[in-house]
Parts: sequence; structure tokens; C-alpha cells
Amino acid sequence: MQAVEGPRTELLERLRAQVAAKEARIRPCPYPVPAELAALLPDGGLKAGAAYSLAASGALLLALLAEPSREGHWCGVVGMPEFGAEAAGHAGIALDRLALVPDPGDQWLASTAALTEALPVVAVRPPGRVGEGEAARLMSRLRDRGGVLLVHGPWPRAEAQLSLGAVRWSGVGDGHGHLTSREVTVTVSTRRTPVPRSARLVLPTPDGRLARLAEPVPVEQRLGLMAVG
Repeated sequence: MQAVEGPRTELLERLRAQVAAKEARIRPCPYPVPAELAALLPDGGLKAGAAYSLAASGALLLALLAEPSREGHWCGVVGMPEFGAEAAGHAGIALDRLALVPDPGDQWLASTAALTEALPVVAVRPPGRVGEGEAARLMSRLRDRGGVLLVHGPWPRAEAQLSLGAVRWSGVGDGHGHLTSREVTVTVSTRRTPVPRSARLVLPTPDGRLARLAEPVPVEQRLGLMAVG
């Protein structure tokens, strides 16, 4: 994991050189996502040159970063000082291919633009509303590089919006215990599909990953198992 202090540092130049040779051998089409999310996205993954708007960061962002990272891609995170390396590693993100700009201040756009020149997958949380002009300039650079932008919050002309709803935590018994997993409904809305797509998932699981919610066992079958036991 590398911390990038500004958009024009010597470290960034080293990142460009380090990433370029690696990425030249990897031609994503599209960038991978967990199988549980692939069915919700029109391309079955993250489209190169596109931005995706996330209504919440946290576990959903980790899940979206983890799959490209597992395939060898570098990832960057801008403007999220609470982003934890331990949680990232637990979710499957390779820390030796992760660059962080925790607090860029009013230089968030320049920092993000600089990272998109070097890294294929960049996540950002803008400090406020993003104008059409700012977004258009960054997206032009992103399309030239064939990268992906994951935005915590709204983004003009995003390829898709991902949101979480109907949250239910598990793990706490009768007033005691620890929260171990969370059931959520993930909904994806896109410009190309008029009807949003949703799935009930576990995010995160006890091991920090994403999984499909197990189908409930019918009452009749449960009674049959109890009788056999």
C-alpha cells in the first residue's frame, strides 16, 4: 500500500512506470466484479472508461475493488481517510497494489485525475457537488486510459447507480453477542436498463466478503430433517 501526498509527486511517477508494464498485459473487458453483482450490471462487470455512483461506500466499495485487485490490477482511493488497510486486505484487496490519497482537500479533483493516469481502478469521495464540466474533463481522461471510476455519492452521467436497502444484521442473540454479517438488498439502476435490478445479498459476510443469501429451507423440509434426527 502506498500513500500519495499530492497529484504531482515523484511517487506518482514511479507508480506510472510500475503499473504500465503490468497493465499492458491485462486487457479487461469489462473489469470483473463478484459473481453476485455481475448479473445486476448490464456489462456483467465494470465498463472501461465509465463511472459508477455508489450510494454508500464501506463494504460495497471493498467488494467492487477486490475483484480487479485479485486479477492483478492496481487500485486507488481518494478522499476517504477512514478507508482501512486491514479491512481492505480482509476483503481480498492486494495491499501492495493499492494507492491512497486520504485527505486531498480542495485538490481532490487533481489528485483523482492524476491517479486515473496511472491506475486502472480509482475510487473517490468528492467533498461536495461535482459540476458537469469537472466530471466531463475527468471522464475524457478516464476513457483515454480505459479505467474505471467508483464514486461515493452522485456523479453526472454515471454509467450506473448502486444502492443498498433493507439492511438486516445478524450475530446478536438475546441482547448479547457480536454483529457478524449483514443482509442487504443491492439495487442497480442504469441508463440502459429502464427497470432497476435488485438482489438480496450478504455484505459483508463474517469473513468480510460478499455472498448470495442462502435460500430458506421450506418448513416441510425442516420438519422432515427434525424427524430424521
